[in-house]
Amino acid sequence: MKDTARWYSQRVQQDVQLVRWGTFGTPVLLFPTAGGDAEEVERFHLIQALQPLLDAGRIKVYSTDSVAGRAWFSGQHSAEYCSALQNAFDAFIYSELTPAIRRDCASDDIEIITAGASIGAFNAVATLCRHPDVFRLAIAMSGTFDLSKYLEGRFNLDFYFSSPLHYLADLSGPQLDQLQKRLVLLPSGEGDYEDIAESWRLAKLLGAKGVPNRVDSWGSEWHHDWHTWREMLPKYLNEYA
Repeated sequence: MKDTARWYSQRVQQDVQLVRWGTFGTPVLLFPTAGGDAEEVERFHLIQALQPLLDAGRIKVYSTDSVAGRAWFSGQHSAEYCSALQNAFDAFIYSELTPAIRRDCASDDIEIITAGASIGAFNAVATLCRHPDVFRLAIAMSGTFDLSKYLEGRFNLDFYFSSPLHYLADLSGPQLDQLQKRLVLLPSGEGDYEDIAESWRLAKLLGAKGVPNRVDSWGSEWHHDWHTWREMLPKYLNEYA
């Protein structure tokens, strides 16, 4: 079963959509790659790969547009604009998307899994780290975690608070306490266009803050593409959903 909702978000100043597949089960917020839209994961057959779990009522999958990712990768906007939009996108996820998912699940406190590949992995981890009160697990496949190369040397606070690689070292208090009860999975291939070093860098930082995490190397035969992610995501959701 597929359902789509659309509305205008004041937080990101544009139309947004939320697409859902499935009827019952653990909610999974699945972020698209780079500039992908909410239905990208269906077009590239990731939803098809998850169909046995959907049919069994194990999971419900939700996806939204890569609002900030489009801005980062378009090359048409300033570092300041992209950073502010990334921060606004996080607010949209927490204040608009999360309540919508919980209403759809008929639960005010159901915990959500985040997942994604490439820039979607960044969003999955960033969402869990900033909101461990809502999200319990991030499955971050073939992650691109350091967006600072797009800043052109213009570091700013919007970027700092949006980037786990930059703010986690300074994190303390209740947010960290809750995050230490969560889990970050970092599977990656080591084939074409993969950079597992990014996952290891994030894992080292998470580990230093006492946040449970695991890097899984799938080896050099697995490349940075949808074939890899169609194999990875069903495996981890079958284990943890």
